[in-house]
Amino acid sequence: MNAENLHYFEKAPIAKAVAHFAVPMMLGMSMSVIYSILNAYFLGTLHNTAMLTALALTLPLFAALMAFGNLIGIGSGTFISRLLGEKRYEDVKHVSSFAFYSSLILGLLVIAAGLPLVDSIVHGLGAAPSSFAFTKDYVTVMLIGAPVVVLCFTLENIVRSEGAAITSMIGMILSVVVNIILDALVIFVFHWGVVGVASATVISNLAASIFYAIHMGWKSKFLSISLGWFKMNKEILSNVLKIGVPVFIMSLFMGAMSLIFNLFLIEYGDQAVAAYGISSRLLQFPEFIVMGLCEGVVPLIAFSFTANRLRMKQTITFTIQGILVLAVLFGAIVYLISGHLIGLFTNDPLLIEMGSYILHVTFLSLFITGVTSLFTGIFQATGQGTAAFVMSVIQGITLIPVLYIANRMNGFHGVVWSLVISDLAAFVVGAVMLYMLRNRLQPDMEQLAE
Repeated sequence: MNAENLHYFEKAPIAKAVAHFAVPMMLGMSMSVIYSILNAYFLGTLHNTAMLTALALTLPLFAALMAFGNLIGIGSGTFISRLLGEKRYEDVKHVSSFAFYSSLILGLLVIAAGLPLVDSIVHGLGAAPSSFAFTKDYVTVMLIGAPVVVLCFTLENIVRSEGAAITSMIGMILSVVVNIILDALVIFVFHWGVVGVASATVISNLAASIFYAIHMGWKSKFLSISLGWFKMNKEILSNVLKIGVPVFIMSLFMGAMSLIFNLFLIEYGDQAVAAYGISSRLLQFPEFIVMGLCEGVVPLIAFSFTANRLRMKQTITFTIQGILVLAVLFGAIVYLISGHLIGLFTNDPLLIEMGSYILHVTFLSLFITGVTSLFTGIFQATGQGTAAFVMSVIQGITLIPVLYIANRMNGFHGVVWSLVISDLAAFVVGAVMLYMLRNRLQPDMEQLAE
């Protein structure tokens, strides 16, 4: 963290501070969605629905790897931001080194546990005989690359936690650029299909991980990847895990929800699964832009929670206004050109019709999911472990019974609308908990007077 980053933490106008932290995160996350979309686009050029289905079915696996990265990355990152607010700079080195090596160990454990069970994993993902081989290829490559993917998610959060938002963005963009170049090569030159797309994803994460490691090891004043700074004590474990575990569970629930959702959609054919795979990737673009705003301000909220709670409250208010503007803007665009967007990936009229319908419905809850993400970020940044844990499970707990009931009552339409209902439930629960915790988060009288 340099003097410029400290200025944005402590003194810059709220709009400029939020922009400094959030805009790079929004751009970086939008780029990551772009390469997710391009993965589907490049495979779509092969006109093989089974390949697109395999790509959709493997979303839960990627969510699981992201969960391990977030377990260490977000848990350590929010702790680092609070430590910076308290000026405990030596402890920051201990926590960042702990995060680096813990992520690698977790990734190796994923390989050891996952590879012997690869066939069971593919069956569990719901792969039909037509897409089983493609799904297995993708799963195998991703399991082998697990340490790299987990490490990349972790380091991106750690770098951002010290205020180096632009460095975080550059790493994400680097990953995207490498992935796009490799996608084109493996599809059009080497003809490696699904294996090539999965390999490109792993290699692009490796490139970003190396970039982040160089920043932490040689450019950052406070972060470290040196084994000499590695430390694991009760304070580090408790602060990392009380936030990291809820985030881990939430990420796993995202994967489980995607898996369960796919299993319900399988009843309506491969077209339904492929349509959801395409539409969910398109929906990820505005969702990740909004999520980038919410996650981008988490270090600012965490720092301000220990240094200036009035500034924290102003940051939260400004962020909610930003979410509303983005939701209205993206909603208008999608409702005008949804059919054309789906048509970029397929010329199947049924896929276009089903994908457009899914987009229209799920976009209804973009503002709700954005504010819900902010609620979760507030709980993480302020160390409210119990509230963060509740947010991590509520949407998944709600979705499962809603899916079952809605499917029985209204078939395919009910399955799609269940996403909106579960999003609304999570929003209500988050709002209630934030209201209950309001006294802990209020600025003191001296800050209000100033």
